[in-house]
Amino acid sequence: MTPDTLALTEQLVSQASVTPDDGGCQALLIQHLEPLGFVSETIDSGPDDFRVHNLWALRPARSGAKTLVFAGHTDVVPTGPLDQWQSPPFVPTHRDGHLYGRGTSDMKTSLAAFVVATREFLAAQPQSRLGIGFLLTSDEEGPAKDGTVVVCRMLQARAQAVDYCIVGEPTSVERTGDMIKNGRRGTMGGKLTVKGVQGHIAYPHLAKNPIHLAAPALAELTGVVWDQGNAFFPPTTWQISNIHGGTGASNVIPGTVVVDFNFRFSTESTPESLQSRLTEVLDRHGLDYDIAWTVGGLPFLTPPGVLVDAVRSAILAETGLETQLSTTGGTSDGRFIAQICPQVVELGPPNATIHKLNECVALADIEPLKNIYRRVLENLEAQARA
Repeated sequence: MTPDTLALTEQLVSQASVTPDDGGCQALLIQHLEPLGFVSETIDSGPDDFRVHNLWALRPARSGAKTLVFAGHTDVVPTGPLDQWQSPPFVPTHRDGHLYGRGTSDMKTSLAAFVVATREFLAAQPQSRLGIGFLLTSDEEGPAKDGTVVVCRMLQARAQAVDYCIVGEPTSVERTGDMIKNGRRGTMGGKLTVKGVQGHIAYPHLAKNPIHLAAPALAELTGVVWDQGNAFFPPTTWQISNIHGGTGASNVIPGTVVVDFNFRFSTESTPESLQSRLTEVLDRHGLDYDIAWTVGGLPFLTPPGVLVDAVRSAILAETGLETQLSTTGGTSDGRFIAQICPQVVELGPPNATIHKLNECVALADIEPLKNIYRRVLENLEAQARA
């Protein structure tokens, strides 16, 4: 194994880059990309106390060829209790065949593999027609309001073509390449406030308990079948996350109850259809209520086609694995990129330790990941020349 991918991963892990701090990671990557012919732009966004760093770097397509974008994030989640780490989280450490450190799996190994794969590809094919871009942010693990979405709007305003995108999220389970995400469910939250009348608990006839009023409707909502899903998505789910009610006193009927809930929805449903069906239940139960809705992201899907086939072929050639397509898990920045790019796939190392204490990646997974990315570039280049 050449040390390039591992060495760059270790350099990135050494940069403490907890959201929204980039820790100098993007500047380091620019140093590697610009000698390869990339033109880099830094796009900062957000308030002074939460300044987000974004990077757009492009090596333009030639002769009308397509453009592939590698997308990811340089920020990481907080470390948690330092005394529970077996080695310092921002000191890359080898132990038991693994590289330990915050961000090793999520997702600095992918970033290093992106860069080294691109360098190897261009060294072998310096006259490549394929356009290659890098879209990186330091606001994926945070609110995600000033990161990838800002760059996507900029690219859309410029009419910059983005034909294919690989997001380096850790998607694998046991071995690199055994699972990729070819879509993600949408997410929509709601804050439901059911109104009653506050009163003394000993005189319930003089009050209206909103918890009692809401309970039958909530029970009905837990049993609703929102859709059946489809060949790529599981059925839409609805879950209550929090219920807040009461004054803190045990002898007071509350005047309101607040219920936080979330939909994770497939392409078989829309925010509008789900909102309509939920409010129909509340109205039928005669509740006096308000709802504040938040759509965190729409579902997206990349069916088998040019990009999925290129990725599948690359994984099979490198690892011998027939990769599994999946749309499970949480959200990613793929939801923003899918608004400007018709084909988006997520592919990265195993995710068993992401966001955990003692996060790590197997050393044996690093070089195959880089090789898979390089093979994808080769497959798309062949497509461009066909």
